[in-house]
Amino acid sequence: MENIDVIMDIIVHAGNARSKAMKAIKLATDKKLDEARELIEEAGKELVKAHQVQTNLIQEETRGNKTEVSLFMVHAQDHFMNALTVRDLAMEIIHLHEIIQKNHCLVRGKEL
Repeated sequence: MENIDVIMDIIVHAGNARSKAMKAIKLATDKKLDEARELIEEAGKELVKAHQVQTNLIQEETRGNKTEVSLFMVHAQDHFMNALTVRDLAMEIIHLHEIIQKNHCLVRGKEL
């Protein structure tokens, strides 16, 4: 795989993960918790794909095949780390929405 292809793979999968995580937050806000959890799972799968590409780069480097570190590569890594952070925060936000919605139902005399 060409270096540009590797970089684009990281950016695409990380971007997909970030988008899914952001959409999951919106779904949780709209009380669509099952859909939000599904999207978070999909985001996780995208992150695994990006991580696999990154791991392959690291393994190649340990074999002596250096990867050129360009601004574009740094940009891809930034996308990946940002996506990880957004996914983790989205998981916490969804969890908070679950607690709020459950407590709201308990206050109104309904149990989930």
